Amino acid sequence: MIVVTGGAGFIGSNLVHSLNISGRDDIVVVDNLENGTKFFNIQAAKITDYLDQEQFLDWLVETGSQGIDAVFHLGASSDTTEWNGRYMMENNYQYSKSVLDICLAYKIPLIYASSAAVYGENSNFAVNIGSERPLNIYGYSKALFDQYVARCLTKAESQIVGLRYFNVYGPGEQHKGKMASVVYHHYQQLRKKGSVKLFGGHNGYTDGEQLRDFVSVSDAVAVNQWFLNNPKISGIYNVGTGQAKTFNQLAKALIRSTGRGEIEYIPFPAELMGSYQSYTQADISDLRSVGYKKEFKGIAEGVSEYVALLDLKNTVAGEN
Repeated sequence: MIVVTGGAGFIGSNLVHSLNISGRDDIVVVDNLENGTKFFNIQAAKITDYLDQEQFLDWLVETGSQGIDAVFHLGASSDTTEWNGRYMMENNYQYSKSVLDICLAYKIPLIYASSAAVYGENSNFAVNIGSERPLNIYGYSKALFDQYVARCLTKAESQIVGLRYFNVYGPGEQHKGKMASVVYHHYQQLRKKGSVKLFGGHNGYTDGEQLRDFVSVSDAVAVNQWFLNNPKISGIYNVGTGQAKTFNQLAKALIRSTGRGEIEYIPFPAELMGSYQSYTQADISDLRSVGYKKEFKGIAEGVSEYVALLDLKNTVAGEN
C-alpha cells in the first residue's frame, strides 16, 4: 500500500497517475477537498481509498503496522502570499512533524515535499541545513521542518527524503488559482489577451530578466518514484533542472509553442517587494551523487509538451 497526501493536488495527482502506469493501484489518497474541483485531477485514477486530511493521522496510527510501503507527504498550504503564521505552522510544520513521527515509529519510508522557498534571497542553492533565509512564512514552515528532519536522520531506522521543489509546472495545477505556475498563467494570458505580462526591472534585474529554475512536473514525479525504488537512500535534495532561465526565455518558449503573442512589461508589484525571489537555480549535485541519473527537460521541451496538453483540453472543452 502507498499513501499520497495531497493526492488530489498538483504534484500528488501526477504521482498517483504515474504509480498507476507503473502497475500500482493500491493507493490511499489523502487530501482536503474543500475545493471540490481538485477531484478532476484523480477522477480517472485507480485508488484503494480516499481520506480527508483530518482523518489521516488517526488512520495512520491505526494502520501503520499493516504493510504501508511508503508515505508520500505532498499535502500542504503552498500559498507564498499567506501571512497567517498560526495556520501555516499548524498545517505545514506541526502536521508534518506528526506524520514523520508516526512513520518513524512504524519504520515506514517517508518522502515529503519541501520547497525552494526556503532559500529566500540566498544566491547559493546547495542544501545546507540551517543556512536557509526564507522571505515568507510558507518558506519558513518548510525550512523549519527540514531542520527537524535533519535532526531525525541521524537516528532514523527507515527512509526519510525531503524534496525541495523549484518552479514546478505542468498538468493538474489549474485549481491552484494565483499559485499556479507562471507557465500556466502566461499560457492563459496568451490565449485570452495575446500577450504575456512580465515584471519590469527590479532589484538589479532589467525587464523580464529575473531568473527561475523551471522544472516539469513529470520530472518531479520521476524523482519521487526513484526514491521509492531506492529505500536505502535518505536525505534532503533539490529538485530542479540545475539551469536557471529568465522569464523572457520562458515567455518566448510559450510564444513559439502557441504560435502567437508578444511580451508586455508591467511595473513590479509593490506588495511583492522584499518577499520575492528574483533568482533560483537548483544545485542538484547531491541528487546526482546518490545515483539519480535521469536528465531533466529543458523549458523548450517541457513547455511544448504542456502547451499541447492545454490546447487539447481547450479543444475538447470547445474553447478557442
